[in-house]
Amino acid sequence: MAVYLDRLGENGQVNFKGKAKVFCRTYAFLSSVIPYSNAEWEKLSIFLDLLTPKLPAPKEDDLAKGILEAIDMDSYRVEKKAAMKIALADEDAEIEPVPTDAAGRKPEPELDRLSNILKTFNEQFGTLFADSDRVAQRIRDDIAPKVAADTAYQNARENTPHTARMAHDQALAKVMQHLLKDDTQVYKQFVENESFKRFVGDMVYAITSQ
Repeated sequence: MAVYLDRLGENGQVNFKGKAKVFCRTYAFLSSVIPYSNAEWEKLSIFLDLLTPKLPAPKEDDLAKGILEAIDMDSYRVEKKAAMKIALADEDAEIEPVPTDAAGRKPEPELDRLSNILKTFNEQFGTLFADSDRVAQRIRDDIAPKVAADTAYQNARENTPHTARMAHDQALAKVMQHLLKDDTQVYKQFVENESFKRFVGDMVYAITSQ
């Protein structure tokens, strides 16, 4: 860890972490479809799987540093502008009933969002899958909730967007590995097709970061 922090700059840390994750994903896929055994690669894969989640995110500049020092707070004072008393009229009144039709219209934005997701997905990747609608819905209804439930990602969302995105990508990679057995084609595209991987990452991050 000391070598990672002291000898590698921010770009070096990002580069190392990215290559480590690519190796783990690629090795996990290859080891499941190709009948071969390499003990050193297996050890390296296990080591990197345990190491990468513990590597700290690169430090970001504190853009707010120095702002308080630059503002002369002593030159500001609290000033009372006005005092008001709110009183209700002393007369009979009728309270309007709670609207009952609001619940009927609430799902519409969700349906619109799903339609837009399906449309964009089909336009870009419809030719990759015979059932592209099912793939898009699985990403939204199955993969995204599992990523959102990841504890490390939930904690990272309280920090900077950069830290949250890195934790999101790690959580997404773990969730996608579980598709290897029951949705191999989707997993293969995620590992090998950079544009598909980027779209899925952006789509899941947009859903889970709301």
